[in-house]
Amino acid sequence: MKTYFRLLSFAKPIGKYAVPYIICTVITVVFGTLNLALLAPLLQVLFKGTGDVDAVETVTKPEGYNMGDWFMYVADKLYYDIGPYEALKYVCIVIVASVFISNLFRYLSQRVMENLRIHTLLNLRKAVFNNVMDLHLGYFTNSRKGDVISKIASDVQVVQFSVTSTLQVAFKEPLQLIAYVVVLFALSTKLTLFSLAVIPVSAFCISLIVKKLREQAREGQQSYANMISYLDEALSGVKIIKAFNAIPFVKDRFNGESERYSKILRRMVRRQQLSSPVSELLGVVMVAIILLYGGNLVLAGEGELAASEFITYIAIFSQVMRPAKALTESFSSIHNGIAAGERVLELIDERSRVTDKPDAKPVNSFNQEIAFKNVDFAYAEKQVLKDITIEIPKGKMIALVGPSGGGKSTLVDLIPRFMDVTGGAILMDGEDIRNLQQDSLRTLIGTVNQETVLFNDTIFNNIAFAQPSATMEEVERAARIANAHDFILNTEHGYETNIGDRGAKLSGGQRQRICIARAVLRNPPIMLLDEATSALDTESEKLVQDSLYKLMENRTTVVIAHRLSTIQNADNIVVIENGRAVEQGNHHDLIAKNGLYKRLIDMQQFID
Repeated sequence: MKTYFRLLSFAKPIGKYAVPYIICTVITVVFGTLNLALLAPLLQVLFKGTGDVDAVETVTKPEGYNMGDWFMYVADKLYYDIGPYEALKYVCIVIVASVFISNLFRYLSQRVMENLRIHTLLNLRKAVFNNVMDLHLGYFTNSRKGDVISKIASDVQVVQFSVTSTLQVAFKEPLQLIAYVVVLFALSTKLTLFSLAVIPVSAFCISLIVKKLREQAREGQQSYANMISYLDEALSGVKIIKAFNAIPFVKDRFNGESERYSKILRRMVRRQQLSSPVSELLGVVMVAIILLYGGNLVLAGEGELAASEFITYIAIFSQVMRPAKALTESFSSIHNGIAAGERVLELIDERSRVTDKPDAKPVNSFNQEIAFKNVDFAYAEKQVLKDITIEIPKGKMIALVGPSGGGKSTLVDLIPRFMDVTGGAILMDGEDIRNLQQDSLRTLIGTVNQETVLFNDTIFNNIAFAQPSATMEEVERAARIANAHDFILNTEHGYETNIGDRGAKLSGGQRQRICIARAVLRNPPIMLLDEATSALDTESEKLVQDSLYKLMENRTTVVIAHRLSTIQNADNIVVIENGRAVEQGNHHDLIAKNGLYKRLIDMQQFID
């Protein structure tokens, strides 16, 4: 229940919806019950009119508060005061009015609950997505994207339907059940006590059926998340899959998980659907028992009910199973919602390991240097960087080179605090960057990665991504510097051309130049380039490299470099091997040392 009430907290301010819902539901229940209770005077009038009931013209006013007695008194009085047909007409008008009122307020209560459901979904999805976007980069390295997508898209949907539907049932159906029981007691206390004695048997049978639903629901949602992960990987890597003739393997993996998910669903549905017919069968059995017992009393003349009242009693008792059945079905479905809710709450409870301190300072400028002081970094128990000490003066270009897996990309990711160091410190102008506000720090930094990251939007919006207020002139200027303006004009709609999912409508070189233009537009004092020209052809690389050199004038630049043409003019080259800075110096100094850098140059193995 703790999970349920926590999920329910996302419905706040719940009072805005609860008060009108309670009012509408109470009116619905009162008049819905009255609809059935009015069967008694209706049948009384009909029976008298057909001669099946002895007509005694003296009508005695009841002394107690028994609702059935009062209904009969009013029906009899109308019968003798205005005649059978007129009395029947009045009873029918009252029934129609009662049905109209009950259905009107039932509709209004459903409207209120639907608004609550949408409100809860909005709040829950916002909370999940906002928390995910605030998480540190390492979380996404260790998590499957499909699992995260499944929680945000599917699990949240399951939660909002099951939780709000259960909330609706938990208030309305018990209230309706109580109303029915009150009327039954008013009609016959003895018969109602006998009836209630067999209800626990039904509840026990249903509880056995739904016992394992929660465990199966959680298993099913995890299987669905795996399926989404396989789908995402298949769609993202379809070119490689086809190139390596791996289509059968991918199909088998996805279809195998799909079959597993289907089996889990079948087991869950079998249990959920079994509860409804079982409860209905038990309800009919109970009605039959009551009919035999109560009918025998009526026929023997020993009961306290008239024939018309007994028929009304049976009609109302038959409806008792409807709210009981709704509660049973709700109890079945809530397990699915709680299982999904636990997965969603796990994501909401996940905390970023990179957070601003309460007294974190904003930083608006970069004036001196970035310094790595004995920096260590590890993913869990895997040590990635060890005792790195580097100084990056303002306005200088620093190149990072070394064998694959040495830790170059990790080192660059530490500067904008995508992750925090696990040892040592990174200082900007003498201040530990962990004491600075992340947003203000990242405002000073422009990034171009080896992997192009573009969005399914127009070229203009992709370039102006981090600066939505940018004008067309500013975007064009950035595109010219990145050698992208000419090819953009040759696209179908120029800067308003949609580039497709992840820029699929562009070539690799074109995508990279759009990313460079995006960094140029931001115009930051610090540039981080992860082999920004790797996807360009020789001609474009030269043009873009010349533009980048102009961009890097009076700027601090850190480049992960694999090509000699990119690094030979760097002010300082840092050679990274197995997480350590094994050599530092300019190109000529490192060549003269005849060490790892010289061997890499000779082998041309600048591969990240």
